[in-house]
Amino acid sequence: GPSPRSAMDLFGDLRRMNKRQLYYQVLNFAMIVSSALMIWKGLIVVTGSESPIVVVLSGSMEPAFHRGDLLFLTNFHDDPIRAGEIVVFKVEGRDIPIVHRVIKIHEKENGNIKFLTKGDNNEVDDRGLYKEGQNWLEKKDVVGRARGFLPYVGMVTIIMNDYPKFKYALLAVMGAYVLLKRES
Repeated sequence: GPSPRSAMDLFGDLRRMNKRQLYYQVLNFAMIVSSALMIWKGLIVVTGSESPIVVVLSGSMEPAFHRGDLLFLTNFHDDPIRAGEIVVFKVEGRDIPIVHRVIKIHEKENGNIKFLTKGDNNEVDDRGLYKEGQNWLEKKDVVGRARGFLPYVGMVTIIMNDYPKFKYALLAVMGAYVLLKRES
């Protein structure tokens, strides 16, 4: 029969193979993540917006957009902002950008534009949301302007924000899938 030595050899081979397989899967995972980051960076350059894709988090823009809709933004500075346009803006002291419609524009002699926003579904304009003493938004406050959207695709993001446990479960499942997936 086989000597114990060759059984040990076989075991060693298996362990080496699994290590290599594991390294390969980890590398694979790193490639996927870095590709995603490169695509994101590319979108930032192409669209001129620091957040080319955002998820609508509230119902304040219904029926135009619903919670969970994925918006595609551009932010070209030479593009004039017009009333009726949907912009994504950031307010000092708030982390999360707001997606609302421009309702009024105030142009100064020097060509600078200030504007006022409001959610389609809100009773009042956004002055209550701006920082204290701020009555208008300026171009520098704008993260991007809605150019297109995919309905409800962002629901996953909202579920992950509302239920952190779900996020970790999903990440665990994805990680396990990538690590355990055998090359067919």
